[in-house]
Amino acid sequence: MKVLSVDVGGSHVKILAAGQPREEARRIESGPHLGPAELIAAVRNLSRGWSFDAVSIGFPGPVEDGRPAREPWNLGPGWVGYDFEAAFECPTRVVNDASMQALGSYAGRSMLFLGLGTGLGSALVVSGLLVPLELAHLPYRKERSYEDYLGEHGLERRGKRKWRRSVEDVTRRLLDAFLVDEIVLGGGNVRLLEELPPGCRRGDNADAFAGGFRLWESSAA
Repeated sequence: MKVLSVDVGGSHVKILAAGQPREEARRIESGPHLGPAELIAAVRNLSRGWSFDAVSIGFPGPVEDGRPAREPWNLGPGWVGYDFEAAFECPTRVVNDASMQALGSYAGRSMLFLGLGTGLGSALVVSGLLVPLELAHLPYRKERSYEDYLGEHGLERRGKRKWRRSVEDVTRRLLDAFLVDEIVLGGGNVRLLEELPPGCRRGDNADAFAGGFRLWESSAA
């Protein structure tokens, strides 16, 4: 099956077709102007010259039953209830963007993924099976959540040094809680970690493309 992988973010939409090298990924800017219909039109235009017969979409928000469960705060409206499969006229799967990157980062056994970006994305992969998580808003300290400490606002509020200490503390707690073999740290702010906490591995945002391809493998569904 030839799969087109679509990674939807708050600042960019990036796409890659199976069989194309990662450096050939194509992108456009996203933002408040981008609703689902605009996404479909943009992806059709961007993917000209590529053949595909299935689509994977990494969506920046919760996903239930293969569709966005809430409207994203940083994109245009209309995502909840939108029928992407009908719009693309081919089989389409939608997952949370952290889940798609987690699946692409997976290297075996058990792994927890944490996306250190604007918010805090999370997903678990065990024996190739993807388990979406929503750890971001669980309470952590001083009536604040994990996302309040590890997300962009926590970084700006507390500074890099304290933010790094929180990343190390949270990853240690989650390693103990989930009993996983490793944690993969992805997202744009992972670049700010000079040294990775014990038990952690650095991810790559381009892993989201591989995750989109893997979504169609039977063990991942």
